[in-house]
Amino acid sequence: MEQNNILFTHSYFLRFDPKQWAWGQPYPPLGTLYAAALMRQNGYEVSLFDTMFATAPEEVEPELEKHQPDFFVIYDDGFNYLTKMCLTNMREAAFSMSWQAKAKNCKVIVCSSDSTDRYEKYLQEGADFVIIGEGEQTLLELVGELRNGVTDYSAIRGLAYIKDGKVVKTLGRPVLKDLDSLPLPAWDLVNMQPYKESWLKHAGYFSLNIGTTRGCPFKCNWCAKPIYGNRYNSRSPENVVQEIKMLKQQFDMDHIWFCDDIFGLKPGWVEEFSALMQTENLKIRFKIQSRADLLVEEDLVKALADSGCENIWIGAESGSQKILDAMDKGTTVEQIHQSTRLMKKYGIRPSFFIQFGYLDELKEDIELTIKMINELLPYEIGISVSYPLPGTGFYEKVKADLKSKTNWTDSDEMAMMFTNTFPPSYYKQLYRYVHQNYRQHIAKNSLSELVKKPLNVNFRNLKKALSVFYYTPSALIEKMKLKRLEKAL
Repeated sequence: MEQNNILFTHSYFLRFDPKQWAWGQPYPPLGTLYAAALMRQNGYEVSLFDTMFATAPEEVEPELEKHQPDFFVIYDDGFNYLTKMCLTNMREAAFSMSWQAKAKNCKVIVCSSDSTDRYEKYLQEGADFVIIGEGEQTLLELVGELRNGVTDYSAIRGLAYIKDGKVVKTLGRPVLKDLDSLPLPAWDLVNMQPYKESWLKHAGYFSLNIGTTRGCPFKCNWCAKPIYGNRYNSRSPENVVQEIKMLKQQFDMDHIWFCDDIFGLKPGWVEEFSALMQTENLKIRFKIQSRADLLVEEDLVKALADSGCENIWIGAESGSQKILDAMDKGTTVEQIHQSTRLMKKYGIRPSFFIQFGYLDELKEDIELTIKMINELLPYEIGISVSYPLPGTGFYEKVKADLKSKTNWTDSDEMAMMFTNTFPPSYYKQLYRYVHQNYRQHIAKNSLSELVKKPLNVNFRNLKKALSVFYYTPSALIEKMKLKRLEKAL
């Protein structure tokens, strides 16, 4: 009988990540949908067990019974930073699903950031094959060979498997350059209703995710890139606009998250995209990720604003140039200030990723970061502590200090896994203080604006301004707790 049936899944269970479950703004597994679309284009029957809203990995059992797949493929969404964190909750779920599929005589194939880093462990836990790095082409070749009865897989690039009791890893596969050659993701496999309901309940609008590029050419030494690497390849603006039109027609979303590591790096791409959006009369809000040094060009920021960009997350990381240089970030504190001013000038909300606890960070470096946040008042901040992932220069520097714990359980754990200037308890309290202090300064700014322009008052900005009476004492209390920890050191 021809082996033609593939059941896809991924290992991100929203319920296993309490912070994200409470946040309630999930995105469908885009990487999984790309792989499913390619396999379907090549004649395979594909289905999806979407774990996003599942309560336990055991829920895969009825899906295995229903679809009777020949191949069970755990293909994680390499576009989502949450999967790149390699959370142990999700790893254990992947192992469980692998064994369940194995018991049904499926060929089990895994492709993810975590399995790329830890392929031997996944092969011990039920996987027949682990795809290393970018997965679509390797999956297509592997499944084709398995259907043809081939038993020697050594010529398939980007693969790990066990032969004669030993783990074999083949040569790496070059990343795909022509991204327009891929079919659009298999969006029809997703039950979009729970996504939409969750977004409307928690955010008041509905957002979907689109990837326009793969990879990042910059060299930040703490950033892991196990899937798409340091190469930077881009879809054409026409191809992206085609997908936006299709998604708007089918799902009527209000907003897009362009989930690229770096959006619009290719010269002229943003300007061409902006012109196309206006020509097609596509009015939709979106957010992107970029870098401070790329956003000091006024024409680029204006083109982003004209095309609908309302929020840009940049890896500000630190207000200390010493720390930015130690990270090999390639940006300056002055560029963070310049880009923030430009974004605000054109009505784009700047948001900052902030990282505390990098090697040799001292109290004065932390104070510079807090000062930068208070001065620039970004729209949002995302705070983390330095997190060593395999394959990075940062990991190599601290790996001798890592004990048995090398990954967080969920995205809110904030555990410091190596010895640093301050103990883990200090960074957890710092996280709480910086958030409260930031909100206090936002509230103070809102109150000042109301005093200057009392005729512009509405319920929302009045509420934000009055929150100063909550956040001022709250920030003071958290600061006192932080001071107590400092004295105890």
